[in-house]
Amino acid sequence: MMMINGYGLDGGGGLKAVVVDWRVGGVVGGLDGWRQCRCGFVRGGVGMVLLVVAEVLVGSGGGGGVARLELVAIRYCNRSCGSNNVNYPFGFSAGCHIHLSCSSKGQMLIGEFPIQSLNTDNLKTIIEPKCNRSVKTLLQLYGENFAPTARNAILLYDCDSMPTTCKMPSTEVRTQFQTLKCDSNSSNVISNISCYSEGPENLQSGFLAYKNVTGQQCRYLMSSISAEEFDRSGASLDIQVVELGWWIEGSCHCSRDADCVDIASPKGPGFRCKCRDGFDGDGYPASSGCRKASSGCGPVKFISGQCGGSSRTAVLIGGTIAGVSLMVSLCLICCSFRRHRNSKSIKSAKRLCQATGISIPIYPYKEIAKATHGFSDKQRLGTGAYGTVYAGKLNNDTWVAIKRIKNRDNESIQQVMNEIKLLSTVSHPNLVRLLGCSIENGEQILVYEFMPNGTLCQHLHREIGDGLTWPVRLTIATETAQAIAHLHSSIDPPIYHRDVKSSNILLDFQFRSKVADFGLSRLGRTEISHISTAPQGTPGYLDPQYHQNFHLSDKSDVYSFGVVLVEIVTALKVVDFARPTNEVNLAALATDRISKGRFEEIIDPFLELIDAWTLSSIHRVVELAFRCLAFHSDMRPSMMEVAAELEQISASSRLATCEDTTTNCTATSEVSSCSSSSNVSEKPLSLSVKKAGMEGSGLFILQTGASNLESMERIKYNSPMSVQDPWLSEQSSPSSNSLLGNVIQ
Repeated sequence: MMMINGYGLDGGGGLKAVVVDWRVGGVVGGLDGWRQCRCGFVRGGVGMVLLVVAEVLVGSGGGGGVARLELVAIRYCNRSCGSNNVNYPFGFSAGCHIHLSCSSKGQMLIGEFPIQSLNTDNLKTIIEPKCNRSVKTLLQLYGENFAPTARNAILLYDCDSMPTTCKMPSTEVRTQFQTLKCDSNSSNVISNISCYSEGPENLQSGFLAYKNVTGQQCRYLMSSISAEEFDRSGASLDIQVVELGWWIEGSCHCSRDADCVDIASPKGPGFRCKCRDGFDGDGYPASSGCRKASSGCGPVKFISGQCGGSSRTAVLIGGTIAGVSLMVSLCLICCSFRRHRNSKSIKSAKRLCQATGISIPIYPYKEIAKATHGFSDKQRLGTGAYGTVYAGKLNNDTWVAIKRIKNRDNESIQQVMNEIKLLSTVSHPNLVRLLGCSIENGEQILVYEFMPNGTLCQHLHREIGDGLTWPVRLTIATETAQAIAHLHSSIDPPIYHRDVKSSNILLDFQFRSKVADFGLSRLGRTEISHISTAPQGTPGYLDPQYHQNFHLSDKSDVYSFGVVLVEIVTALKVVDFARPTNEVNLAALATDRISKGRFEEIIDPFLELIDAWTLSSIHRVVELAFRCLAFHSDMRPSMMEVAAELEQISASSRLATCEDTTTNCTATSEVSSCSSSSNVSEKPLSLSVKKAGMEGSGLFILQTGASNLESMERIKYNSPMSVQDPWLSEQSSPSSNSLLGNVIQ
């Protein structure tokens, strides 16, 4: 299958080891390998290629989904701010372990405070003297991974009572701030400045407690003084500076040749790593780790013979002259040839783009090559039948997914241009965006927005992350349905995706859905033949009617989306030869269980059916999936109907949470629902749901408080999906042409 518009790839073979941060929020520290996600076929090398790291995590001892996500954040963390560069774990973008701010002028900040210095133990910020700065602004210096140390003395202003714990010399304070004026009525404010530092009883923690500072009944934060020690023998003072200690949360996890320093942080256990003597590096497995220090025999000593042997100066000079002469000659020839070829290629690309009406940016091939480090294997995210996808960082520090098309013939150029034109006209918040292209040097390259949180397939099959809750899965399903419905109904002529599957549903940092790989779509023109020799669909998701008439329509996308809905509820592989022969196909397995009233047997155990809304919404989603999986396309709902139904189910989640003071809860025969007090009763009711296990059957008891009304309802726990029971809601009742409706009838 030819994939041009997205970077979720499909095809045989496996992914070779590469980069990290994918995911999820982040594709991020360096990775040596990518794991192959087998969302489709499980045996033999056939599977879905996913953007996930694998073997490096094992080698460094990082075991769960959380460790993977942390590594993902490292690889794509922006560590530069103007002319300033910082090392792990600091950075200036989403995905960095300790997130700092960067001003438009290239100044490093924590909150509103400039950073003076940053090292392996602490960082220091500047607090310029001000009389009207609220003491609560100090909260900006308390983060998840940093806090002011106990070596600080905080200067406060306008206090109701003078703090008594400060050990900072009062003469030093007067000297530094005697000229400061806060209003026109006072010549200076030195008499109103109060100083607070931790007393001996609190020094063991090593940090300055925020509640102790704000508890001094002072209104304004004047400034600060940082000192190495407080005693009469002297102290090293930094005026207008706050020292912040930082840490990595959790238990120690350092490189083999590094020592771990335990930190009793205000947020819980933490640590820092430090390489032992004789080793260089930062000591963190996710970063540079530790390596043996150099021997000290540098190039100069080697050439002069100080590292052993005779002097090599003459040989070096002769070789340098010959090498430089040869290189200059070759460079001149290559530059002349490339300049001529690039000029011709750029003009040709511009003419082609103008002829096809493409308005998206055209990136120079040189910039694309630089972004991918010359299409390095370390930047490669995956390879499919028709192209390879790389992670790249453009000149504006934006991470993108870069697809390099394999088949570069004249016919494919025209096809690529047509699909670029198609993709550039499609805009929806849940469709992956095409950002640009490059057509130079015989290359066909597409540039897409980068999705840092992996694919739905990866999360459902626990390749990354700790599992998706039901509300998150329902939101992803709803957004995906809206995106496909947009392709079907809001574009003229309509676009059919033709390869809807969980590995083509990408997730951003906020787990918002982004549908990819609709570049294989064909415009739904009635005058064009419906027969195509191009590869179509993916086994397990493919419309069964395709094998009869070789025709894919909008209802084919509905069928594929029905498989995705079942996959969301069950987290099972779509095609799995480890299952019995008649259950290899997930769609067949699901329809069999639904028709027999035993669908609960294959619900993902990760989903906790602890409340009536969760159970009810799963019922409705499964019923909707059943209708989508109808064999005859005429019996399937449209994507607009599917999206509307999922929106109703999602909306019911907001009604399912009832506040005693604002809403009332009423119970139907199977499903509890929430409505405003004006629609139900003048007295609000308190609703609770309990589940009692009774040897194969479950009892859901809906209890009301503040009222003598009580209702008890029994739901079959063995068969919550039984189609013989009237568990369907009014909004999702099967249509007359629904397979599920036929079963019920």
